[in-house]
Amino acid sequence: MEEKDSDMLHQLKGFLALAAVSILPLAPAMAAGSAIPGTLNYVEGQVSIAGQAVTPQAVGSVQLEPNQVMQTGAGRAELLLTPGVFLLLGDNSSVRLVSPNLGNTRVEILNGRAIVEVTEIFKDNNLWVMLDGASARLDKEGLYSFDADARLVRVFDGEASVQMNDHQVNVKKDRQVALAPPFKTTHFDARAQSSQDPLYGWSNLRSEYEAEASMQSARNIFVGGGAYWAGPGWYWNPYWAMYGFIPGDGIWYSPFGWPFYSPWVVYSAGWYGGFHGYVGPLGARHVGASAVASRAVGFGGARMGGGFAGHGFAGGMHGGFGGGGRR
Repeated sequence: MEEKDSDMLHQLKGFLALAAVSILPLAPAMAAGSAIPGTLNYVEGQVSIAGQAVTPQAVGSVQLEPNQVMQTGAGRAELLLTPGVFLLLGDNSSVRLVSPNLGNTRVEILNGRAIVEVTEIFKDNNLWVMLDGASARLDKEGLYSFDADARLVRVFDGEASVQMNDHQVNVKKDRQVALAPPFKTTHFDARAQSSQDPLYGWSNLRSEYEAEASMQSARNIFVGGGAYWAGPGWYWNPYWAMYGFIPGDGIWYSPFGWPFYSPWVVYSAGWYGGFHGYVGPLGARHVGASAVASRAVGFGGARMGGGFAGHGFAGGMHGGFGGGGRR
């Protein structure tokens, strides 16, 4: 048995090493029937688009059109932006899709709160979040909070360039900026804020489900011999009834710590033990296919996730969020 496992491990390392060499950095590709920026990916409670109520059955088949508004009452919703970027809208909030273009994606938070999770961002992406006359360009992978009522932009992780009138300020990790004079960044306690914020906790839970659904889709692509592979992007998962993000190379980690696997590494990373992650360098956002191949990630790997920087809401917050209804 040990000899068989050793041979399998040797073959797997060879396959992953070949994949690491052969796969070049890819621009985001839309899979057949894939989502576009503005696609509804989850809904619970009172949610409407352009004044019309939407239900979980609308997930995956409804997209906001340019200038359409999605609004919540006692409810929450998840909107897909560019591949690897999720917008989580809180209760009693509204967002307008300004531009759904992959190279110029813009949304506007009209009232209430939203969190934007950026698991992967490509160099050609141009991702903007607008609120109350200000515009924030999300420059790096990370976690961003927008409060239109309090006129506040917070960066839990990553970096954003915030512009308002003739002023511009760069907001980095654990910093915030109020959209009022003197328009300067200040420090905030990210750990304390995350532990007190229900929208943060819900976003973490959604990220976990997204990662699990994505791993399942990536595994199906691997088992299918790559016939369903169209490059990195959104892939519909009928079992979870939502889109999942699949990267093109290695493993990408969400700001919450949940792993998103490419099909080339999912076999080693999740085949034997279900949903597992790689214990990489502290704070690592991406582990390339070559590193995965050299370390045979996943054989006895450790479970990842659990909240911002290992703090905040525990990764064990399992609830009834199955990802919406059927497509």
